[in-house]
Amino acid sequence: MPSSDKVTDHQDRPARPTLAQLRAVAQPPEVRSRKNAEHWTAELYLRHISIYFTMLLVRTRISANGVTGMMIASGWAIAAALLIPGIWGAVLAVVFCQLQMYIDCCDGEVARWRGTSSPKGVFLDKVGHYTTEGFVGLAIGIRAIGELGRFSTDPATAFGYAFAGALLAFFIVLNKALNDMVHVSRAFAKLDRLPDSAEATSFSKGSMVARLRSAARFVPFHRIYHSVELALLTLLAAIATLISGVPLAGERILVLALVPLVILATIGHFITIVVSSRLSK
Repeated sequence: MPSSDKVTDHQDRPARPTLAQLRAVAQPPEVRSRKNAEHWTAELYLRHISIYFTMLLVRTRISANGVTGMMIASGWAIAAALLIPGIWGAVLAVVFCQLQMYIDCCDGEVARWRGTSSPKGVFLDKVGHYTTEGFVGLAIGIRAIGELGRFSTDPATAFGYAFAGALLAFFIVLNKALNDMVHVSRAFAKLDRLPDSAEATSFSKGSMVARLRSAARFVPFHRIYHSVELALLTLLAAIATLISGVPLAGERILVLALVPLVILATIGHFITIVVSSRLSK
């Protein structure tokens, strides 16, 4: 087969593609320009290096869904790492969150190269992100109690932080689900699928929601409820605890601050969806 950089039919694609061939199919412009669907880490650096791991993966027999399974496992490992007390558990969580996002880039690239994109793959990807971020919320609450298996001597204190973690997990998952509720609602109403672009959402110029949305760009606390940001914040909290010398000070302040902010973010997200054009065209 000629060493062309453009390979159209997936059945004719070589088992050992060149980097240029793989990049043209697995990272087309419509994927690289998905501003609403890509995490900032993917846009900033992960998409630049994910193609190298994808090149290794397409030379094996692992399926795209198998790669998604690796992503799910690395995501759950973030929450497990947060149960390790002290700064090293937080450092390990940051490592796993980067690994999760790295592999998350690769599963779609493998699927596009092999022509095996499917609803099952989308479903598994959703399961991975929903469960990961829910587990991370729970883990942050448990981390604020103390070492796993050595809860606070005050049961009320232990219950309070565990409940805060449960609330955090619930609202993180609910906030994520709102976007999927839009797609489900549009599908039931037989409307076209929304594109992954900023233009897909519009507000009346000068409206209160438009002004609040613009203001949120300067204090984007609604964007911190992703596994990457939550792991980084937990690391900062662990560092604050070390500096202060007060046991669990940073971790407890973190979970107590995150809960009201995630409730506010969820309410704001709901309002912006209802008053936007996403449910009307």
